Amino acid sequence: MSKSFYEVMIERHFSSAHQLRGYKGKCENLHGHNYKVEIFARGRELNNIGLLIDFGDLKSAADEIVDYFDHRNLNELPPFDEELNPSAENLARYILEYLDSQIDDERVSVYKVRCFETPTSIATYQVGE
Repeated sequence: MSKSFYEVMIERHFSSAHQLRGYKGKCENLHGHNYKVEIFARGRELNNIGLLIDFGDLKSAADEIVDYFDHRNLNELPPFDEELNPSAENLARYILEYLDSQIDDERVSVYKVRCFETPTSIATYQVGE
């Protein structure tokens, strides 16, 4: 990808419980967060009406994954039930990979997700160029 690109970002929110397996401290206990997720997509070319991606399409795909997590115990949901610890880092990667697979447009890629457990505790997963 060239150094010049367009970028769009949407924000979504959900509330979930989790516990970090193997963590030595209070986060090993079941607790909850009001998560905020920032989802970034980019591409070099706009479509024929001047959009990188319709915000509505990106929001619709994001809502599918947010609905999967919202008001649930993340430790009970695959792949966080066994394969992955439900850390903010793993959530960010899972959301990015899910959304990138849902966007059926070779011009656009979801390349960064920021997962806020709290307003001051944020994990980012970003794919390279």
